[in-house]
Amino acid sequence: MTTQEQVIREKLVSPLDWAKAACHSLMETYKPEELPPDGRWHYHQGVFLVSMLQLREKVGGDEYFNYVKAYVDHNIDEHGNFLWNRKELDAIQAGLLLFTLYRETQDQRYKIAADKLKNMFPTLNRTSDGGFWHKDRYPYQMWLDGLYMGGVFAMNYDRDFGAPELLEMVVEQERLMRAHTKDDATGLFYHAWDESRKQPWADPITGKSPEFWGRAIGWYGITFNEILDFLPEEHEARPEIVQALKELIDGLVKFQDPRSHMWYQVVDKKEDPENWLETSCSALFCYTIARAVNAGHVDESYKKYAINGYQGLLEKMTFDDKGLFVMPEICIGTGVGDYEHYINRPRCANDLHGVGSFVLASLVMQDLIEE
Repeated sequence: MTTQEQVIREKLVSPLDWAKAACHSLMETYKPEELPPDGRWHYHQGVFLVSMLQLREKVGGDEYFNYVKAYVDHNIDEHGNFLWNRKELDAIQAGLLLFTLYRETQDQRYKIAADKLKNMFPTLNRTSDGGFWHKDRYPYQMWLDGLYMGGVFAMNYDRDFGAPELLEMVVEQERLMRAHTKDDATGLFYHAWDESRKQPWADPITGKSPEFWGRAIGWYGITFNEILDFLPEEHEARPEIVQALKELIDGLVKFQDPRSHMWYQVVDKKEDPENWLETSCSALFCYTIARAVNAGHVDESYKKYAINGYQGLLEKMTFDDKGLFVMPEICIGTGVGDYEHYINRPRCANDLHGVGSFVLASLVMQDLIEE
């Protein structure tokens, strides 16, 4: 560790400090419209900018709001028109930015844009039992990622604009996803399910993909916690969702690396030397565990796994020659495949959905240590 890095680290005394350093790094690097990939309406930007808005809720700061607004305004015109991929769930996630912007400005453009995204749901192709295809180019496939990409937006839309059928839609989509991808032996979830059993990765009997890919499971952990925040206490689905979340967390702590306290790209194969510690899934798992503890879905005994995991994550973070935060070892986006597919995926630094995951983890870790 260089002297400069040591000095920087000594100033970052809380998870909130780390969250601010992560946001500042990308704000210094990119103008809002330049956020990769290509300033498009995309979930990479959505994950990062949602985390920025949540940071703002804790620390204030007009610069965060203005940065998010500039990104959205670059994409949405004066009539509420914008371009997005209407054939995939991923395109919906950045719509989470619209709710804060509309509440604080009452600019109708944001409500119009949110309506356009909400109106995608009835048009999406489905499996025979009603599950959304992840993308049109992946027919008859449900991917774990999709529940987060579309579901959290749907629940927020219901809260702000009143569409109770959306909450029930998300509960049903979660039930289907869990039925098709959950592994009862570990509590973990396979990356995807192919109803047609035509994909080379699909089990010919179950249709399940063969591996537990970390970041997809991390998106699912976020969504479990989100659903439980929106569900009424008396809702009939609540007990089974709480139980599935607990079983997931039990699986995650079982596969936490005992030395670094992080998690691997393929979660259950920590003994394989070809597997590698992946930062974005580690952040999301810290988030999942810490938020579940904060909400009382699991007991205080799980707190140590989140704290140790987060500390391991901090030790992985570095700083560039300008003193800006760098998050390394982030798996780039990936399709579904076999074990070799996942462990051979390229790694990058400061990928937006990696940094966004880190900021989200930092925020719930702040809540955890303040209890």
